[in-house]
Amino acid sequence: MSSAKLSSFSAIRSSLNHKSTSRATITCSELETLFSRCHTPRFFNQILCQTICSGLIKDTYAASRILKFSTDSSFIPFDHSHKIFAKIDNSNGFIWNTMLKAFVQRNRAKDAIFLYKSMLKNGHMFMDNYTYPILIQGCSLRFSEFEGKEVHDHVVKMGFCGDVYVVNNLINMYSVCGRVEDARKVFDESPVLDLVSWNSMLAGYVLAGSVENAKVLYARMPERNIIASNSMIVLLGRSGRLSEAQQLFEEMDKKDVVSWTAMISCYEQNMMYKEALDMFLKMCGKGISVDEVVIVSVLSACSHLASVRMGESVHGLVAKVGFESYINLQNALIHMYSRCEDVSAAEKLFKAGCVLDLISWNSMISGYIKCGLVEKARELFDRMSEKDVVSWSSMISGNAQHGNFSETLALFHEMLHQGVKPDETTLVSVVSACAQLAALDQGKWAHAYIRKNGMKVNIILGTTLINMYMKCGSVEDAMEVFDGMDEKGVSSWNALILGLAMNGQVERSLERFEEMKRCGMVPNEITFVAVLGACRHIGLVEKGREYFDSMVKDYDIEPGIKHYGCLVDLLGRAGLLKEAEEVIDTMPMPADVATWGALLGACKKHGDKEMGEKLGRKLIELQPEHDGFHVLLSNIYASKGNWENVEEIRDIMVRQGVVKTPGCSIIEAGGVVHEFMAGDTSHPRIKEIEAMLAEMVRRLRSLGYAPGTDEVLLDIDEEEKETNLFRHSEKLAIAFGLFATNAPAPIRIVKNLRICSDCHEAAKLVSKAFDREIVVRDRHRFHHFICGSCSCNDYW
Repeated sequence: MSSAKLSSFSAIRSSLNHKSTSRATITCSELETLFSRCHTPRFFNQILCQTICSGLIKDTYAASRILKFSTDSSFIPFDHSHKIFAKIDNSNGFIWNTMLKAFVQRNRAKDAIFLYKSMLKNGHMFMDNYTYPILIQGCSLRFSEFEGKEVHDHVVKMGFCGDVYVVNNLINMYSVCGRVEDARKVFDESPVLDLVSWNSMLAGYVLAGSVENAKVLYARMPERNIIASNSMIVLLGRSGRLSEAQQLFEEMDKKDVVSWTAMISCYEQNMMYKEALDMFLKMCGKGISVDEVVIVSVLSACSHLASVRMGESVHGLVAKVGFESYINLQNALIHMYSRCEDVSAAEKLFKAGCVLDLISWNSMISGYIKCGLVEKARELFDRMSEKDVVSWSSMISGNAQHGNFSETLALFHEMLHQGVKPDETTLVSVVSACAQLAALDQGKWAHAYIRKNGMKVNIILGTTLINMYMKCGSVEDAMEVFDGMDEKGVSSWNALILGLAMNGQVERSLERFEEMKRCGMVPNEITFVAVLGACRHIGLVEKGREYFDSMVKDYDIEPGIKHYGCLVDLLGRAGLLKEAEEVIDTMPMPADVATWGALLGACKKHGDKEMGEKLGRKLIELQPEHDGFHVLLSNIYASKGNWENVEEIRDIMVRQGVVKTPGCSIIEAGGVVHEFMAGDTSHPRIKEIEAMLAEMVRRLRSLGYAPGTDEVLLDIDEEEKETNLFRHSEKLAIAFGLFATNAPAPIRIVKNLRICSDCHEAAKLVSKAFDREIVVRDRHRFHHFICGSCSCNDYW
């Protein structure tokens, strides 16, 4: 507190303690005139000193007016008012109620209760029918059910249980504290009820979401006013009973802005955004004035519809009616423009905002992230003086959505270091990042955090955990999560079926599909992508055809491009190239890159160089920017020893600016994710890696390994080809894993491309030579290498 304020308080304290003998120089009527001109603490202190010196302070009415003016004035410190109250000698009920109300208005209900107790203790029996409503309101604000019941007991003892104002406050207090049964008991036992009583009880049911009880009470109301009808529309809308809400709205003789707002909010809450906007236009057409609440709902509808033109019109209306400075509307506008990807408009509003709160900053960060401006979002995030869980979650999920998985995990650890507790949404992003990075240790840590903090594993979080464990090759952990889920959605089953198939456990995958159907869970289009994917992993051609046909026949699911792609891949891998080509020719939609790539890859796998060459040339003409087609065609030429054509393809790629995606493998060791590129020499432990590579070559040769140099797409000598092969990214990662991870833990690697046949053969032999399980997740599936064999049975 400043020295000026301390000096002022000291002067007042000494004046109050001074027993004045001066004759009155100020009257009560003059007091009111002086208060009408009082706008500063200094002027008020002069008035106060005058009343003390004149002795007028001893007049109860004058003292009550001084206290009332003091507590009502924003420029007078509350502690100042409290000191005045403490020094009033001739107090009365009005004075005590004024002080109690002042405490409650400043959200200091606990102090109000304490003051009331001191009132009883000192024998000041000034309680009246205004005292208890003030105390009850204080309990309502603090959701203090215990103190509320104590006050209720005093209401009964003091004989105020028949006062309708007291009763109405008790009904409201019990309702906001979640004790709607107690509120109803007060309602039923009250000897007198008014319209406010009925509305308060109805509001209690609305707050509790008790639709049937509310409908019964509404039907019994002696007078159904507009407030009651509006409350019912709100409740019916929240409960998804749109038709009932609409009917009630149409039946209302009189409608106010709240009625229209309630109906518009009903549509918006139930994702009927177009209907919400139509209702708003109808409202404006009738000349009904709008308020802040309805505009927030309308802007939310515009956001979901990405209707920036309608949003701009609403923005113009906001400016016209003078609401533009309202913080809630500013935030809604920033959110709307961001959702509509007009980030410059959102940014302009944000920068021009005179008053910004945490929601404003979070909305702008979300806007940047939605528009892919993650770096701008991070700059704004770093400038925030205060960050909540929404701020952190936005940045964490934003980085995860845009593929910045290492940054996602770094932000998560920073969030925990700052003492901010993550919610389920945050952890979904974190676990997803662990899945993409194959960071099993960090994924397990996140799962342990979820269990330790008693967080509910809902369908989304549970499915994400299953997906993470499956993508890290930890099948049994994924099964444990699935079996432990209280509620499973179709997405949970899909993650399980797909994950088992990817990890080479196809029979188990298809068994779970049958179990899914037995449980009454209806498969969707994603389920059939997983099931068809399972069939292609081990060449179950007939089974795959059956599942493809059953989509339409049994489930009325029209096959999409991914289903046709799976079928083409299944047939191609099995060597049925002509049939696969026929499927592409008869598809109801144009084949995509993945489908053509599957057939072209099958041509290379089965040595149909003629079809492969013809198809490759055609695809390069159709999609000259696609690096995969160039590489596959170059592979086919290289396998024929046709180096001139290999060189031709390389020249085409250079001329057209097509860059081959370099092989990249990642491995987690000691909670840190390490990344290796093909031919990489930049790792800080490269000398140890090279030494281990040499040891790998020595042991593999002793087991009869001969490098598959036909994989090298260069016309160079055999020795260079071998060196080139041993610089493939997965071999570098395996070498690193052999000394950087502890046996018998598996060496887990994720590669961005399909594993080549030489690396596949080498990994099998390394698993045998070093007695280590090696798990490689390539672009399409998992390879679990154990004791010289692979879970894919060399069919990939």
